[in-house]
Amino acid sequence: MTAMKLGLSIGYSGARLDVPVELVQRAEALGYDSVWTAEAYGSDAVSPLAYLAAVTKRIRLGTGVMQLAARTPANAAMCAGTVDSLAGGGRFIAGLGVSGPQIVEGWYGQPWGKPYYRVKDYVAIMRKIWAREAPVTHDGPEIPLPYTGPGALGIGKPLKSILHMNPSIPVFLGTETDAMVRLTGEIADGWLALGFVPGTLPHFMPLLEEGFRRAEKATGKPKTRADFSIHASVHVEVSDDVRGALAKLKPEIALYVGGMGHKDKNFHRDMMERRGFGEAAVRIQELYLAGRKEEAIAAVPDDWVDMKSLVGPPARIRERFRAWAESGADALSVRSRQPAAIEVMAEAAGLVPAA
Repeated sequence: MTAMKLGLSIGYSGARLDVPVELVQRAEALGYDSVWTAEAYGSDAVSPLAYLAAVTKRIRLGTGVMQLAARTPANAAMCAGTVDSLAGGGRFIAGLGVSGPQIVEGWYGQPWGKPYYRVKDYVAIMRKIWAREAPVTHDGPEIPLPYTGPGALGIGKPLKSILHMNPSIPVFLGTETDAMVRLTGEIADGWLALGFVPGTLPHFMPLLEEGFRRAEKATGKPKTRADFSIHASVHVEVSDDVRGALAKLKPEIALYVGGMGHKDKNFHRDMMERRGFGEAAVRIQELYLAGRKEEAIAAVPDDWVDMKSLVGPPARIRERFRAWAESGADALSVRSRQPAAIEVMAEAAGLVPAA
């Protein structure tokens, strides 16, 4: 079995921007393959990677994720191509995701629309821009180029990128529903596997394989699992107090399940329900929306947190890492800013000898 690659996920900012440069540099020195940034409605995902490109040498730079509504596909392609060029080429990974309707419509002022077709148009346009084979046009149901909708003058001109960008920048999609996972297999180079934990690959793999078949039918070129990356992620916390470490991760879960989305349309709550924690998910949301946040946090089950994380003493983390290493994923992002977690995961993955 090929050794699992490790990534480091540093997320997005809190109230103050803090890019953990020394932590990223240590991860690179330990042999981590990638570092991932994120965005919600504060710091953006791209700018920190431009900064990190200047203070690292090898580690790949991924957005996990750029939100589609935050920028047009042309701007996303420009951002990816620019940072990739600054980093010396071949280091950028364009991770994309749709976010949710509350953020798309409430923060970005964009219509939720039809996310499936929007993602498909978005990726197609980005690839055309990077390829520079012709001035870019696209006849898509969600994103036509040139734009001819309301307010248009009707004189839009197809253009070709001035910058000669890397035509092979990989596109990863952060998706979880069956239809979107199929689409990921069809149009992307990799999957930022939302909702993926050890034991779930038998559900997801047929969906990806159907996407591979669609890609082959559309392009005439074979596409297989060997051409595709499955990138999972996990919270890691080194501590002698397992229950205390699990408790530290509960506020974020309560936020996403309880408040990151509308009461009737919350993808994080839906994910929890699909994994067999439906009663807890409903209770967490009820408490959170009622303003009883501490009770919502307390209602998060330990088993749910433990399923999605690696916490405890180093020996426990190394032992439980085996399930992730055998899960079928190619890579695993460590969601932590704890230096000890970065070290222990490098040991667990065999990047360095165990202490």
